[in-house]
Amino acid sequence: MLKPCNTYNTAPNETFFPLYRGLADVFAMNPLVLIPARMASTRLPGKPLADIGGLPMIVHVMHRAKEADVGDVVVATDTSAIVEAIEAHGGRAVITKPDHPSGSDRIFEALEAVDPTARYDTIVNVQGDLPTLDAQAIRASLKPLHNPEVTLATLATEIVDEAERTNPNVVKLVGTLVSSQASARAPTQASTR
Repeated sequence: MLKPCNTYNTAPNETFFPLYRGLADVFAMNPLVLIPARMASTRLPGKPLADIGGLPMIVHVMHRAKEADVGDVVVATDTSAIVEAIEAHGGRAVITKPDHPSGSDRIFEALEAVDPTARYDTIVNVQGDLPTLDAQAIRASLKPLHNPEVTLATLATEIVDEAERTNPNVVKLVGTLVSSQASARAPTQASTR
């Protein structure tokens, strides 16, 4: 299962982000890419700073997001060590509270700090633990939002490895190619078929 990024169109009546961000023209998007990263991962503590080919994992993710060239890129993190790593490689990062229950909550706090005047109309949530993410996938996540009826897009792929169907570290999307009903880490009825 691939979990590269969620893209949120922050239009009126959007329930995910209660903050109103008017979207005058979906074809003239002004996206902000936010990458949540925290050191206290339960599965791999310190994961964002894991060395991969001489660079911290989070720096690789930031590079992929910049290569997508869809908008400004900011890392939202709970620790100064990640901020230092990002800034040392020409990026921008903001500190958020360490106790957020999800990356989406971290992104919301970062959005309020980075964009208090609501300049950005679309938020792209790129997962901070995907250093090999193809920049084209990030660009592709924006395509559904050209339809004014679409307010949220999530990239996903079919699970083909049987072990991933029950792996709690793999997020499962339940739904169809057009409509998602839920996402979960636990096995779902649909993922066990």
